[in-house]
Amino acid sequence: MIVLCANRLYTPKEEIQNPLVFIEDGVISAVSSRAQREIPKNATVIDLTKSDLANDSLADAILVPGFVDIHMHGGAGVDLMRAAPGELPHLNKFLTTHGVTGYFPTTVAAPLDQTCAALERLADAIETAQGSHAINGEARPLGIHLEGPFLSHKRRGVHPPEYLVEPTLEIFDRLWQAARGQVRMMTIAPELPGALEVIAEAARRKVCVSIGHSDASLDASRAGVRAGARHATHTFNAMRPLDHRDPGILAEVLTDSRLSADIIVDGIHVAPEVVQLFLQAKGLELAVLITDAMAAAGMPDGTYQLGPIQVEVKDGKCTSNGSLAGSVLTMDRAVRNVTQFADWTLQDAVRAATLNPAQAAGLPEGSGVIAPGAEANLVVLSSKGEVRQTFVRGRAA
Repeated sequence: MIVLCANRLYTPKEEIQNPLVFIEDGVISAVSSRAQREIPKNATVIDLTKSDLANDSLADAILVPGFVDIHMHGGAGVDLMRAAPGELPHLNKFLTTHGVTGYFPTTVAAPLDQTCAALERLADAIETAQGSHAINGEARPLGIHLEGPFLSHKRRGVHPPEYLVEPTLEIFDRLWQAARGQVRMMTIAPELPGALEVIAEAARRKVCVSIGHSDASLDASRAGVRAGARHATHTFNAMRPLDHRDPGILAEVLTDSRLSADIIVDGIHVAPEVVQLFLQAKGLELAVLITDAMAAAGMPDGTYQLGPIQVEVKDGKCTSNGSLAGSVLTMDRAVRNVTQFADWTLQDAVRAATLNPAQAAGLPEGSGVIAPGAEANLVVLSSKGEVRQTFVRGRAA
C-alpha cells in the first residue's frame, strides 16, 4: 500500500483538507482526511508537503486527478499521424510533465490509406497501454479522436480540401475497422449530405460524436444533436460565426444543455473575453479544455508536420498558409489560463480538464476523479496550478 499526503485535494467536485490517498495495485482504495483515518504501519508514505531541493517548496501541494486531453495531435516533436511506436514513450513522458495522464490521439484529414495505417498504429498503442505490464508512469492513449475526413470545405481550417469526403457508412466503417473499434470520438459537420446517418451509427457504437469544422445553420446543428451528437469541437474555431439574427451552429453549441463543448484556451485561438463568455454559457459541468497540440508543443520555433500539413511555428502561434494549425498549448497552461481569463477557481478549472472531458468522451466511471475504485492517476499542483509531480496508476512519472 502507498499513501499520499498533501495539503489539499480536489476530487474535483469536492475539496478535502490535509488529505490521505490510499493506493493499492495502482488503484485508489480510500480517500480521507488525516483526522479521519490512521496510516497503516506497513504502508509506504509519500508526503508531498515536504520541501526538497528540486522544488522550492511543496507546502502548497494540491492533489488533483490526472488531466485528460481528448483532442491533441502530438508534442515534443512527435506527430501522432506519422509516429513510429518507438516514438510514443517520448511524447507520453512529455505529457506527464504537464499533468496529462490520458489522451486521445487525434487525426487530421489525409489520404484514406494513410489515415487507416495511422489508425492501426494508434490502435496498437492503445491496446499495449491497456496491458498490466504497461504500468510505467507514462501518459496513456485512451482512444482515438477522428478529426476528419467528414468536415465542411468552408470551415476546414488547415485540413487539406482534397482529403475531405462526404460522410458515408462505408467510409466510417472502414475507419472503424482500421482502428479495431478504438475510435472514441469523431468530429463531423452535421450539415453534410449523409452526416445524420453516420452520426446515428457512430453514436450507436458508443462514439462521442462532436459537431465542428462546420458551417451549419441552427436547424442543421439541431438535427445533428437529434441524430446523436453530444459534444462540440474547439468552439468558435472552424465554425460559422455567431450572427444575432441567423445564429447558426454556435447558438446550438452555447445554449443546448445536452451538449458539452471544448475550447482551446491559449489566448490565441479565442480571445480571453470570449473564453469567459463560453465558460459562462457552458458552466462548470459542460465546459471542457483541450490543447489541440501538435508536434511543436514543447519545442522551439520552426517548421513541423501536422499529418500531411507543414506548419510554421513562431512566438507560440502555429500557422499554415495563414490559417491557425493546432497549438503548442499544454494542459496545465490551459488550466492556469482559465483562472486568469475567467476568474474561475483552480478547482473549477481542474474540473474542466479532468472529470468533464472524461464524462464528455464517455470514459469509464472513475475516470477523471479521485475516488475509491478509480485508477490512481494523480497530479500534484502548486496553488498557482504548476505541475509538481504526476502519478500514473500509482507510479510516479
